[in-house]
Amino acid sequence: MLTANSTYAQTANAGHYADINGLHMYYELHGEGPALVLIHGGGSTINTSFSQLLPALARHYQVIAVEMQAHGRTNDRNQPLSFEQDADDVSALLDHLNIKSAAIFGFSNGATTALLMAIRHPQQVTRVVAASGAYKRTGCDPRFWEGFQHASLDNMPQPLKDAYLQVAPDPKGLQTMFNRDVERMRNFEDMKDEEIRSITVPVLVLHSDHDVSSPEHAVETYRLLQHGELAILPGGHGEYMGAAETSQAGNTMPAATLTILTTFLDKPIAK
Repeated sequence: MLTANSTYAQTANAGHYADINGLHMYYELHGEGPALVLIHGGGSTINTSFSQLLPALARHYQVIAVEMQAHGRTNDRNQPLSFEQDADDVSALLDHLNIKSAAIFGFSNGATTALLMAIRHPQQVTRVVAASGAYKRTGCDPRFWEGFQHASLDNMPQPLKDAYLQVAPDPKGLQTMFNRDVERMRNFEDMKDEEIRSITVPVLVLHSDHDVSSPEHAVETYRLLQHGELAILPGGHGEYMGAAETSQAGNTMPAATLTILTTFLDKPIAK
């Protein structure tokens, strides 16, 4: 059974920085094997999104875990966030590391970035795990979008605030990260169905039955994909992978999720 945090904490000295696209970008390298990029959710860090999966994944893959603009230990470059720019930043990091191609595993906002990696930089992507994401506004309840119109830092889940301050203890930075994320979601524009259809690599759509976006949206995404797989698991947003904002003590779902992930990641790609 997977255990939360212990192994991850012991290997957190794997951290590095890369100067790319105006960022002093923080990333971690763990393990050996086929390259696997982990992209966290909005307002999150590597630890809050992936602490319960990363140690086990690092036993099978070379994990490249990133922190995106204004998040965690990565600086803000004084420009708005965009999913397209996040995808370009991940692409530049792979170039910096001389990694020609990798599987991309994105959670929540990171799932949107992962899909855009496959669209904008297809030569660098071998397969995608899009976990708890959305590619258009109708995938979420209208109240979700309305909430960003008057959002304040008080609305941010406390585990995410605590995690940011633990690795980058700068209250002004925390507010900057929050403002950037809120602005991006206020201005979110749908991806086109044709863009999703254009993805040629295998994509696993991973979702919760009580997620931020609806299970129906997960099915809609899956049906657009040329080589899609779908798994809908019980629980809230990211609970199946032990994400800090929803995971409860004694949560055993990450162990089941790991089996789903490794089965997908290790499956031969049909020629």
